Amino acid sequence: MFSNLFKLAWRNLLKNKSISAINLLGLSAGLTAALLIFQYVLYERSYDSFTDHADRVWRLQIDKTTKGAIEWQSATFFPAFGPTMKKDFPEIEDFCRLIDAETLLANETRNIRFAEKKGYYADPATLDILGVELQQGNPETALSGPDKIVLSQKTAQKYFGVENPLGKILTVPDADFPRKYEVTGVFEDYPTNSHLILDYLVSYSTLGNILRMSGDTSNATETAWGWYDFYIYYKLRPDADAKALEAKLPAFCDRYMNNEERLKLASVRYDAFLTPLRSIHLESHVNQEAEVNADGQGVNFLYLIAFFVLAIAWVNFINLSTARSMERAREVGVHKVLGAFKRQLVAQFMTESFVLNLVAVLIALGVTWVMMPTFGRLVERDFSSMGLFSSLSGQLWTTFGLTCLVGVVLSGLYPAFVLSSYQPIAVLKGGLKGNPRGNWLRKGLIVFQFAASIALMVGTVVVLRQLNYMRNQPLGFEVKQTMVLEGVQSLQDSAYTSAYSAFKQELSQIPGIQGVTASSTVPGNEIYWTNSFYRAGQDATTASRITMYRMACDYDFLKTYNIQVLEGRAFDPKFGENNRTILLNESAAKDPGFASSGEAVNAYLMAGTDSLKIIGVVSDFHQEGLQKVVMPMMISYREGMRNFYSAKIESRDYGATIGSIQALWAKHFPADPFDYFFLDDHFQKQYRSDILFGQVFGFFTLLAILVACLGLFGLASYQALQRRKEIGIRKVLGATTTQVTSLLAKDFVRLVLVSILLAVPISMYIMQKWLENFAYRTNIPWWAFVLAAVVAVMIAVLTVSLQSIRAALANPVNALRSE
Repeated sequence: MFSNLFKLAWRNLLKNKSISAINLLGLSAGLTAALLIFQYVLYERSYDSFTDHADRVWRLQIDKTTKGAIEWQSATFFPAFGPTMKKDFPEIEDFCRLIDAETLLANETRNIRFAEKKGYYADPATLDILGVELQQGNPETALSGPDKIVLSQKTAQKYFGVENPLGKILTVPDADFPRKYEVTGVFEDYPTNSHLILDYLVSYSTLGNILRMSGDTSNATETAWGWYDFYIYYKLRPDADAKALEAKLPAFCDRYMNNEERLKLASVRYDAFLTPLRSIHLESHVNQEAEVNADGQGVNFLYLIAFFVLAIAWVNFINLSTARSMERAREVGVHKVLGAFKRQLVAQFMTESFVLNLVAVLIALGVTWVMMPTFGRLVERDFSSMGLFSSLSGQLWTTFGLTCLVGVVLSGLYPAFVLSSYQPIAVLKGGLKGNPRGNWLRKGLIVFQFAASIALMVGTVVVLRQLNYMRNQPLGFEVKQTMVLEGVQSLQDSAYTSAYSAFKQELSQIPGIQGVTASSTVPGNEIYWTNSFYRAGQDATTASRITMYRMACDYDFLKTYNIQVLEGRAFDPKFGENNRTILLNESAAKDPGFASSGEAVNAYLMAGTDSLKIIGVVSDFHQEGLQKVVMPMMISYREGMRNFYSAKIESRDYGATIGSIQALWAKHFPADPFDYFFLDDHFQKQYRSDILFGQVFGFFTLLAILVACLGLFGLASYQALQRRKEIGIRKVLGATTTQVTSLLAKDFVRLVLVSILLAVPISMYIMQKWLENFAYRTNIPWWAFVLAAVVAVMIAVLTVSLQSIRAALANPVNALRSE
């Protein structure tokens, strides 16, 4: 029986090659799009799920509230939180802390040096909690004790080649605190689907040693309640209730911090929250995230697009199947006269649906397999570790399989019941007429297709407009033609000052170099250096405080970056600046309660016992991308800054200029690697996730429109075929090609106009919600709706006209002769 059903289904598909081809092409395109989107979405949702106990790991988030308003939210906090919570809450099985360990590492025996940025000082429990799998070394002791380091495979190979790195030494040629690290482990390269990038881990106790070398005797890495640069992760016991634990945290924060009199008087409180490890990548967007996280809402939008594209493809199938109902009515009538039951006819038509979808699935799998590398490059994701038929396959195939099953049933069921319900006597007598309800269904499905397509077009315009807005909005500083060099670590202060002075002087003399400056950070980097300040003259216990983000620079920073001084003056060597003279940005000048920026000049701010004189106010500039608001910022003068050197290049011959700079670097700083980047590229990296979202959104929107056009093309083709005699008569009676084309196109255009009315409010609401993710955002332009409407109408007219013109140009005699 089943073999006969498959044979009949296959013969029928071959018999109607044009309709089958349109259906097959649309379904294949929709399924391919869905597979690619599912792969991307499931990859994004797979972040940090590679350990068996990922669901038991939570990261601490801290909110600081001043007078009832949130001042900041941070992914990092005080190091004392870790052991104190472990002591107070039996629900916690273990904890670990991480803090940035950017450093210069060297293998002196091979004369290899690199400035490393993706490593952390880490507690021993980090290996277990974060799923760092050691291939070599003992996980119990690898990070126990000071001056130990574990390396990723690629990092170990970079420093040691094919040698066994265990027990070997890497040195830190830091001028102030030179150190030697013993390599105690090598771990598998950390998965790319993690919110952390881990190239190496240094034992946490090493940081305590460094602080003691600098004269700190407070054991700050264990006891500090004011140094909030530490990521803290907790592994809960299997039977622990995370929500119940989180409910206890307000009392915990009150007990250890908020009950301090100074905080009460200033109406300041801290609140702790637990963020699930697996939700960090998509849902956490607070200060000091380890990496730029993705937008969970954007990922959900892509998921929605996948179902839109599939729905449009299956709508095409339903429309074309029901449109052919009159043509297949005689076939149904003959089958029923010969004794076929309704269930047998339903089985036949469902089999046809299944066969067509099965062929489309096979084609989609092949196309997806071929496109995967290209698609991976487009979205900048490494799918090689989770190939189409390997990891994540369970989730991927469950999602895809269930979606296909539902689609096959829904798209095949209605046509099957419509076709199998015809009465044989009415059919064979030729008295069967088209079902008005079927016409209304087809019209409704066309409206759905184009409403979805129009909404996606509006969404694409808004996404691209927002990206363009962020990338071209004035930033408050000059970003172009700025080359940034990574700083020097290997020289002591006395030697560094004279070396940098000579380097800067000679660098300024290179043709095409218009300015050189040194600073603690550069635009595009999140600032971690913060302090709490209040106005001088106020009582320290009751004063209203503000957290400011700080950077330090030399005399030429404002001039090199073209940052405007609004009030007062800039740093100037003739005034003999010191560490206690500062500049504020506009946002900072407003917060301490100055009536105007001018009032802030020559006023003093207090940080602890330090009194800082405000000598000027500069215009606000975007230290970070426009996803975030401009924060209150303080700029300090520091002689001998060495973190970053910025050079403004006006020369067109970049290659020669960079070569000259490198030669100078080798002359003055031979022990430090020459690493540089261009600031405009560096700043734009903050928008990379949004740019990728825009590219993917636009690509699949275009695909959805093409699939909708295929269905409309097929319906127009079939309509022209059904009305060929009418067209022939009209032609004989003198109708022009334009009139015939208009006759066939007007019904479809009406449906598109209805689609526009439905799509406008839906797309406006969805995109307004998406724009709320950005601190600085564009509006939704009225012309986006007009553009989408015009494009939709043009697509409908052109698609239908291709078939209408062909029908109108046909010889009417051929149509009438077949009567």
